[in-house]
Amino acid sequence: MTRNTETTLDFGPRETVDGSLSETVRGLAGSEILKIAAEIRELLAAGHSVCNLTVGDFDPKLFPIPELLHEGIRRAYAAGETNYPPADGMPSLRRAVADYTARQWNVRYPLESVLVASGARPVLYAAYRSVLNPGDAVVYSIPSWNNSYYAWISAARALELTTRVENGFLPTLDMIRPHLTDARLLCINTPLNPAGTVMEPEQLRAITRAVVEENERRTRAGRRHLFLLLDQVYAALVFGAARHVHPVQLVPESAPWVISLDGVSKAFAATGLRVGWVLAAPALVARMKDLIGHMGAWAPRPEQVAFAEFLEDEAACRTFQSELKAKVQERLDTLHRGFQRMKAEGLPVDCVHPQGAIYLSLRLDVLGRSIEGSPLRTNEELRKLLLEKAGLALVPFQAFGLREDSGWFRISVGAVSVEEIEKMLPRVAQLLSRVARG
Repeated sequence: MTRNTETTLDFGPRETVDGSLSETVRGLAGSEILKIAAEIRELLAAGHSVCNLTVGDFDPKLFPIPELLHEGIRRAYAAGETNYPPADGMPSLRRAVADYTARQWNVRYPLESVLVASGARPVLYAAYRSVLNPGDAVVYSIPSWNNSYYAWISAARALELTTRVENGFLPTLDMIRPHLTDARLLCINTPLNPAGTVMEPEQLRAITRAVVEENERRTRAGRRHLFLLLDQVYAALVFGAARHVHPVQLVPESAPWVISLDGVSKAFAATGLRVGWVLAAPALVARMKDLIGHMGAWAPRPEQVAFAEFLEDEAACRTFQSELKAKVQERLDTLHRGFQRMKAEGLPVDCVHPQGAIYLSLRLDVLGRSIEGSPLRTNEELRKLLLEKAGLALVPFQAFGLREDSGWFRISVGAVSVEEIEKMLPRVAQLLSRVARG
């Protein structure tokens, strides 16, 4: 009788293997948001009570996907839709995306302009790699989501624009204009992750018009053109008087140079279903299709089949998004009112009125003060204090590229109830009063 024995593997010193890897992966920082999320999961598993306002995700118990979509996915699996999809997406879904875009933003793209992938991340990465050569300049504002990582992976030259609360942490044409002649890619995200603000249509029109004019000059000079990358994944979640518009609707002649990203993750609370898409000039989409194909970053076929059916049901989409917006806005408004009450009471807090996405920008103006004899010098120290003393989990703006310790944090409401928020607010007020006295 042969007895199997397990061999203990010896990988040697970690630094020996790590030192032999590429400069790209060795210089690539991990996601700060995911690090914080892992820390919160450990605390929750250990039985700690935490109001988790960190992850840009939806708790399916609070925000379930549409029931019609759920049924459609089950039918697709039962029907055997489990083989590879086409590299650019199921034709039925690409048609549905074009129809959905026309309804939402009054822009009609041809089928050849639509490419589907496994969420917005792969098409964002593919856009970077399709446009930029190593050393090419990419312009983006900070704070913003993941641009710094993609610039590093692409070996691009990052031109970062540090924005201010006065402009909703969004870039303006005056900030962008000095870089237009040098840039190959200009990235804009609205509604903005992390700030929860929406770019004014006239500001987006002016920026788009400037891109067109720059490209007219480049055509005459025989230079490679400038592309405008618009991340509008949160476009279905806009509140109050804020209004989201598509740049091609505002400036139709910008169509060759605009790359817009969208998907189902936030519009339909379907983050884990991994269906996203890009809308762009057919020539660019054809190149991105090849890249996505080699990455194998296809959205699962059953989800594609189900979403094709669901997106064509205009009434179902409208009803679900209306209900989703109401639930998100209720949570954001509860937070905003609570922090504004604290501000009115003289506590060192401020926040931006929520305009879109699932986020609220919060500033705690306590850096340089102390609590119980311990100084608060950085956002990270403040984050840990809030977590330990108030059971509040937030993400500092440093996770979105902002380097200065200014007391700004992102609040995300997709995984909490209104009741959890209301219970958390007095704890934070009590902590801030202690810090203020300290």
